[in-house]
Amino acid sequence: MSLFRTTFPFVSRELLNWFPGHMGKGMKQMQQKLKQIDCVIEVHDARIPLTGRNTEFKHTISGIKPHIFVLNKSDLIEKHFEGKIIERLQQENQDTMHVLFTNCKNQSCRGLRKLMPLAQTLINSSDRFNRSSQREFCIMIIGVPNVGKSSLINVLRNRHLNKKGASQVGAVAGVTRSVLNRIKICEDPAIYLLDTPGILEPNIADTETGLRLALVSCLQDHLVGEELIADYLLFLLNKQRNFRYVEIMGLPEPTDSIASALVASAVHLNKMIRTKQLDGTSVLRPDVNMAAKLMLKSFRTGAFGNILLDEDKIMHSNNNIRLKNI
Repeated sequence: MSLFRTTFPFVSRELLNWFPGHMGKGMKQMQQKLKQIDCVIEVHDARIPLTGRNTEFKHTISGIKPHIFVLNKSDLIEKHFEGKIIERLQQENQDTMHVLFTNCKNQSCRGLRKLMPLAQTLINSSDRFNRSSQREFCIMIIGVPNVGKSSLINVLRNRHLNKKGASQVGAVAGVTRSVLNRIKICEDPAIYLLDTPGILEPNIADTETGLRLALVSCLQDHLVGEELIADYLLFLLNKQRNFRYVEIMGLPEPTDSIASALVASAVHLNKMIRTKQLDGTSVLRPDVNMAAKLMLKSFRTGAFGNILLDEDKIMHSNNNIRLKNI
């Protein structure tokens, strides 16, 4: 087994930047709605609790209202990381005091049960200024694309009103395109949620930030390239000594080469594509793009295990804290 890469090659930031026009428009709409808002719930993917958060939210949206930070898809990370994540978040940002982990696939999830009572407590203890005479509560849901904002609204609506979803959900980043009308999720007290489009920072900070966002589908796969995202996934799996991919992809042993991994996987899964040669004859070749898509699907559905992509950032920070305390 050869030595694995310790760093990932540089990737052009142009390839990783995706800020469609509706995101800029959405940010302006959200700012205009703030006078009607009592609390802000920021949703992020639990697999990347530190990576890719839109810092513009703090300065323009969530900084002046009660704020809850929800780490969704928590079923895809190991539970023992939750305390370390909260410690790291509060070390980095003193304003991140209220952190909940949620799994929208499980209505009895502890984080979901706590969310609305916590929001009501924060609103009741805050100065609502122009909304002090309003008996109803209005909460804005914000976050980067495809972290489960619409799913969260739908599960809360179903949980409190026993009604099916009112907000469109999709597996591709960028489904919600505009600030929607208020969606009622509770009768007593009357609570309305406002869904918003997923909004990334206009400029991705670095290669790793962009590729981690892409891995959890905050960026659309085809814009970055499935094979590039799969290569970064292979790099991370090897870095964490997670070799489950060997059996799942049908490889003889761990590898640091995404090309050989995808070719072997395509052959193992019988994913072949017929291509024409210059002499007019056709030949079957391994469909490496399909193999890359299936590799990404395996990661996203948890087939490679529960993986905290930001484990290096979380554990490095906690080690530093321990050293300072010695």
